[in-house]
Amino acid sequence: MLAAGDFTDRHSRPDPSIPRVLTLLSFVLEKLVARNNTLADDLSQQINGLSCGSAGIGKSLDVFHGMRRPSISIPNYLERLYKYTDCSPSCFVVGYVYIDRLLHKHPDSLVLSLNVHRLLVTSVMVASKMLDDVHYNNAFYARVGGVSNAELNKLELELLFLLDFGVTVSSRDFESYCFHLEKENLQNRACRRIERPLLVLNAVDDVPEIPENAESNSLPPRISEAALSSSLPQIVD
Repeated sequence: MLAAGDFTDRHSRPDPSIPRVLTLLSFVLEKLVARNNTLADDLSQQINGLSCGSAGIGKSLDVFHGMRRPSISIPNYLERLYKYTDCSPSCFVVGYVYIDRLLHKHPDSLVLSLNVHRLLVTSVMVASKMLDDVHYNNAFYARVGGVSNAELNKLELELLFLLDFGVTVSSRDFESYCFHLEKENLQNRACRRIERPLLVLNAVDDVPEIPENAESNSLPPRISEAALSSSLPQIVD
């Protein structure tokens, strides 16, 4: 994943344009990860203290685990995804829906500091394919997310199968998750409302197909390899 570091690029959006949903989502995820990290440590201690025990963490999300915790924070990582991929703010809410669905389908699994970044880049990318008329391909998301293209392809397939390909989100569910994020933050800080989109797609058929390697004037502006390489921190395990 990514190492820490500041990055600027003339193609990235200015900080004032960062949507409030990133702040709300960052707060909720940081709170969840901190709690789960503590729980995972406690479970590990229990397992180490037993010669034969059944305590443990589910294996469903193992493919998303890195070897070590990335040094880039969740807020900075979400901001990075938004700045460089040009995906709509709604993609972050829908990506959060996917992560929550994973946890409901596989309740013995935990979102931890070792897997949250890979879960985010994968879920946001899939959400972008569902919601946005145009989107970057997997290779570009991999460069921005700090993983290899092959790994992101694998993560995407794993996410889809873990969700049983349930990647559509109704308008009612979307509003419900927006309300949840706002409520969580309201309990801890001043209320910040999420910008609602004009439309949330309800069916896969409503989304126009865009080939992975398609070149079109309607596609987002390309960032040159040199510019992107110079702005991205190095990938680590």
